[in-house]
Amino acid sequence: MRRIVIGISGASGSIYGYAALRALRAANGIETHLVLGDQASRTIELETEKAVEEFEALADVVYSNDDLAAAISSGSFVTDGMLVIPCSMKSAAAIAYSLNSNLLVRAADVCLKERRRLVLVVRETPLHLGHLRTLTQLAEIGAVILPPMPAMYAKPVTVDDIVAHTVGKALDQLGIPNDLFTRWRSP
Repeated sequence: MRRIVIGISGASGSIYGYAALRALRAANGIETHLVLGDQASRTIELETEKAVEEFEALADVVYSNDDLAAAISSGSFVTDGMLVIPCSMKSAAAIAYSLNSNLLVRAADVCLKERRRLVLVVRETPLHLGHLRTLTQLAEIGAVILPPMPAMYAKPVTVDDIVAHTVGKALDQLGIPNDLFTRWRSP
């Protein structure tokens, strides 16, 4: 059984987190551990027709963001990595500089210190120099920066197609096989 931590920050794009949880639920041999950032509930309410409980129901284990004693806050609790999807710039900055004031950031910091895969689906545009420096810091300490950018070669028709592409790319980074999107083939 592989353990994957999913963090959903309060950034726009909570549907990416929902799609990731659904994909991981459908995958064999994956145990998911979910932590919602402080503003995630509000963003879910504003952007989707789903309740927070629907997100939580897709996870095997759900933690409160203020529970810094949770299993995922310790490196001795072995996981196969973490996906923060979406990742706000506030969360990205806190992760980049180890400002472990909540569980989402602490769990990400644990992945970095234990040399486990950390994939951040960073949501912000345009980016100013401070954002770029934060993303550089994250890349230098081992995080994978994976902004949600659709592949037009796949000829997406729906928003779900675009979301599935990003989720599939994120799962690829965690070594989780998936067929969520059309992969490039030579013409």
